[in-house]
Amino acid sequence: MAKKNEWTQPAAPPPPLFTGQKEKDLVKQINDEVIEKVIGQAILYYSIDMEKTNYHKLYGEAIKKTFLPPVRVYALVEWNDSTTTIADRFGVDRYSTLVIHFHNRRLTEDQDIFVRHGDFVCFDEKYYEITEIKQPKLLFGEGSSKFEVEVTCRKAREGLFDAS
Repeated sequence: MAKKNEWTQPAAPPPPLFTGQKEKDLVKQINDEVIEKVIGQAILYYSIDMEKTNYHKLYGEAIKKTFLPPVRVYALVEWNDSTTTIADRFGVDRYSTLVIHFHNRRLTEDQDIFVRHGDFVCFDEKYYEITEIKQPKLLFGEGSSKFEVEVTCRKAREGLFDAS
């Protein structure tokens, strides 16, 4: 009796070579361990409370913002030395900036944080406002796998943000 050599079409194509969900989970696990156990730079993240903040109906801005309680987040922090800006009537203004590299899946899946402009972070007992957000790095070169959130923060002026 001869064996039948029948071929059947699979229901779904196989995942791309070396870029399946298991590989993405491995990258996440390694990044989490390196960021939290080796680098160990902790910041406090203050998210705007979207439900309690009173936004202007026409402009969508809020004069007084309400913030959620802080969440400790581990990230890679680059501190940039003070930059000097000269204003005409008001003299010299000095401020410092931070560039913070977050792991996107760690924030969104594990800590339920979504980075937004106007949120504040506390680093080295100083408060910084998020002014720019980028997602510059792709995992395995896939456009749908952005694994880093890079934010630029500017030191907040005295009285602009009250953590209490």
